[in-house]
Amino acid sequence: MHILLTGGTGLIGRQLCRHWSSQGHRLTVWSRTPEKVAKICGDQVRGIARLEDLGAAPVDAVVNLAGAPIADRPWTHKRKALLWSSRITLTETLLTWLEGREHKPQVLISGSAVGWYGDGGERELTEESPPVNEDFASQLCIAWEETAQRAEALGIRVILIRTGLVLSAEGGFLSRLLLPFKSGLGGPIGNGRQWMPWIHINDQIALIDFLLHRNEASGPYNACAPKPVRNREFAKTLGSVLHRPAFMPLPAFVLKIGLGELSLLLLGGQRATPVRLLQAGFTFQFTDLRAALDDLSGRL
Repeated sequence: MHILLTGGTGLIGRQLCRHWSSQGHRLTVWSRTPEKVAKICGDQVRGIARLEDLGAAPVDAVVNLAGAPIADRPWTHKRKALLWSSRITLTETLLTWLEGREHKPQVLISGSAVGWYGDGGERELTEESPPVNEDFASQLCIAWEETAQRAEALGIRVILIRTGLVLSAEGGFLSRLLLPFKSGLGGPIGNGRQWMPWIHINDQIALIDFLLHRNEASGPYNACAPKPVRNREFAKTLGSVLHRPAFMPLPAFVLKIGLGELSLLLLGGQRATPVRLLQAGFTFQFTDLRAALDDLSGRL
């Protein structure tokens, strides 16, 4: 199978490249720095700067994961424009290219996030749930999904991956927590009651591969473990795994002053569950947070 990836050098993308390369698939990554693709993703992965560089080579599947990190810095007008462009504008460019191809891929797997729902409070959120609060992160995910779904008009099946907080030893949000927690300064954020829908990187890769090979799969899937935890429990468990105390709370007002609108992303949460994945027969390797963090602890 020939798979085209955007965001192929990111945390999830590079793991997918390794996984699919080991299965013998042909991989191409559309990247702003194609010369770095082979080093990051593997020698067998081709990097291209322009979609036109593919020529008439048939593509069986497209996996669209590109997007600037959403929580790296405050949401200034300039930052919001970059977040929008790196997701929606890029996906529009991808659709224009797909529209002009004689032989179209069978499936488009497009990224999204549980932030699609907004701050869900105590509500249990399945793929059937509507958005609860449309903050900027929610609006961004809604527009991203709506743009990707336009590929259906081209006869391409569309799968939407609403990813939770990915636990990995190679980067992501967990890496940003290590310094304060290892220093004994970790703890809950705000009141610590907000829900955190987490997923181990191994399960994230496995579920994308699972959906890629299911011809009937389409629409949104919550990519998170079946048992979300509250922020306070997450902090306590991470502290225990690292053998450090985790009782230093980060007050909400400090976050609001320092991060502005971005603080809503950290103070809110989603009690999301992967109903459609479980119904499809996917089996999670990690359903317990402690087990997931223990698995990663030796590499953190």
